[in-house]
Amino acid sequence: MTKTVFLVDDDDAIRHSASFMLRHAGYTVKTFPDGVTFLDEYAPNDSACILLDVRMPVMDGLAVQTALQERGNTMPIIVLTGHGDVSVAVQAMKNGAIEFLEKPYEKKALLEAIETGFSRLADAEAQTGLKNDAIAKLTRLTSRETEVLDCLVEGMTNKAIADALSISPRTVEIHRANLMEKLEADSLSAALRIAFEAERGRNTTA
Repeated sequence: MTKTVFLVDDDDAIRHSASFMLRHAGYTVKTFPDGVTFLDEYAPNDSACILLDVRMPVMDGLAVQTALQERGNTMPIIVLTGHGDVSVAVQAMKNGAIEFLEKPYEKKALLEAIETGFSRLADAEAQTGLKNDAIAKLTRLTSRETEVLDCLVEGMTNKAIADALSISPRTVEIHRANLMEKLEADSLSAALRIAFEAERGRNTTA
């Protein structure tokens, strides 16, 4: 089966290097220099994984994501962010993105994210399993760890979390490390993904 990746990024160098790498890895790649061009060519019955930059002129990644939602998009979206765009990435994941990667991203992380996207595209049952697994993992957390995770979901920094919960930043770090271990998450993105999967699972069964 041909696996197609839509790469939407206004940076010529990134479009060139990423598309070269992905083609070398066996994917079919279509690149777009901005969100408007992509939406003009987008078709609801397309089957692909979308790599979407959040910082673009005219129409940023979140606006593109909203437009795709309005069109009933079912393609998995991986958001590409610059350093310091964590709050934007959190919002993108709230809106349904499956992953965010900070530039410069590692090849291994990018390929793993794309394969996760294609797995979800192909297997609706796996989606249900992911939601149930996420809900089960969250039950392992203490009430304080859950509070810290909720703050992370809001895009808050460790210092902001410490202020909000009236605890020290060091204590936040300890709770954060503990919750990451219990969730079996090796990155903030992975922890957020579990939180959002669980929330979607609860909303589906509600």
